[in-house]
Amino acid sequence: MTKPYHEGSRKLQDRFDSRRLADRLQQRMMTDTIGADDRAFIERMDMFFLATADAEGHPQCSYKGGAPGFVQVLDEHTLQFPNYDGNGMFLSTGNVEVNPYVGMLFIDFVAKRPSRLRVNGVASIVELDDAPVGAQFVVRVRATQVFPNCPRYIHRMALVERSRYVPEVGQEPPIPSWKRSEWACDVLPAGDPATTIPARSSGA
Repeated sequence: MTKPYHEGSRKLQDRFDSRRLADRLQQRMMTDTIGADDRAFIERMDMFFLATADAEGHPQCSYKGGAPGFVQVLDEHTLQFPNYDGNGMFLSTGNVEVNPYVGMLFIDFVAKRPSRLRVNGVASIVELDDAPVGAQFVVRVRATQVFPNCPRYIHRMALVERSRYVPEVGQEPPIPSWKRSEWACDVLPAGDPATTIPARSSGA
């Protein structure tokens, strides 16, 4: 498992007298293994937050959403998630191409007792012949740190509706309105379904 603390962490731990606590948390909570409970937690989630950085260390933080189970745990050290059609910028996955270190934050907002789990690791882009429906490719992560976080500041929320744009087997997702806008319609990727629909004069 990679070392979780560096000079910056230690400086603040010493300032607030939390070095002993931090070391105990590392000993008791941190591992590089995705356990059975961790797997169940990850695979029931329908969203997570992904942190990446480019080759110079400039960060990106991205929301990733899908149907429950869209993040798959392959074994006790490996998980993967699909990359769905987006805005074509490839900010997070582009970072993976030049700097493979990633952080994943899973939060359960709706459980009776909210909880969260962090997975840090080394990512790679993988092309699969049997990729999940709607996926351009998958991002595979080799876990280097797996640990829960204190849940006390997690807000309780209720799920109102899952996104209708999430790919499903046998269903064609709707086309987002921004792809029909004048500013976007002439620069869409070749073969995008939105290219067959007339442009709109305005839209987000």
